[in-house]
Amino acid sequence: MLEAKSLRKAVVAPSLLENPSAANLQSTRLALHVDDSSSSCTVYIASGCSIYRVQISMEDSLVNKGKESLLIPVSAQVIDSSLVNRCPHRSEIQSIVLSETESNDRLILGSVDSYGHLIVSQLDPSSKDAAVARLWYPTSLGFMQNLSNGNERSMLAVTEGCQVTIWDLRMKEKGGCLHRICGSLGDIFYAVASSSTGSIAVGGADRTVTIYDPRRWSALSRWVHCSKYEITGLAFSSTDPDYIYIQGVDYEVFCGQWNENKKVFSFRGDSNWLGFSKCPNRDVLGGWCDSGSIFVADVVAEESKGDGTLESSSN
Repeated sequence: MLEAKSLRKAVVAPSLLENPSAANLQSTRLALHVDDSSSSCTVYIASGCSIYRVQISMEDSLVNKGKESLLIPVSAQVIDSSLVNRCPHRSEIQSIVLSETESNDRLILGSVDSYGHLIVSQLDPSSKDAAVARLWYPTSLGFMQNLSNGNERSMLAVTEGCQVTIWDLRMKEKGGCLHRICGSLGDIFYAVASSSTGSIAVGGADRTVTIYDPRRWSALSRWVHCSKYEITGLAFSSTDPDYIYIQGVDYEVFCGQWNENKKVFSFRGDSNWLGFSKCPNRDVLGGWCDSGSIFVADVVAEESKGDGTLESSSN
């Protein structure tokens, strides 16, 4: 069982970014990473052709709950912020994703713009950006867990219209495209995520989350109409991959058990979401609103005490 440990709200300074660009309604323009000490997290947000870095304090705070397990945020401090001098796009960025390598101080950032240009960058001054491919109609992308090669993430899943394409960054044949999963004609996919066990989740206009087994490319489960509105963000729990975080096109993000179609808790932004993401190897969630607010939620597992009751356990 998962529970929220904290929910924080920080505000992007107008001196860094006064007004976020519009992008499309289903854009996913946020990615985040938690430092080794867990004292702060670094949030990357995209607006226009640029990407910005915002460091937010994660000092301990209590979680407050309202009706129906709705989390209430507390204010958090922005420690530092800057422009990221990578990913040289020529049109508005629509989606970004972050992945950790075996060396935790080296991060890989993927970004795709409105023309479909995909760029993968190592956030290391000595590394170069790599233009991987031009995509058809990209709405979301996510690095996949490579089960055969440890923590290396050289594969990308991308939603393009009513299909999901799987790309291997090391392969040159067919531009690196390995496989295509096609949905129903007219049901546009807006979100994709992969779990630590290799499962792939997609969601979109039909308000349904479908879980696929990549070994057979067949559907394992469908959580039909789990969201009130179109689904624009997905992330599997790193603590327990039977749980998934779902963001709708409205203000809400909720955690649910996908194999039982059961909601656990939720939180809301103060305006429309511009982006939503989860830390690659930990259950820390981030969401960015068009008001300039960034919400960060820390989620942990509950453990049984000796008397049979539950207590929280942070990772």
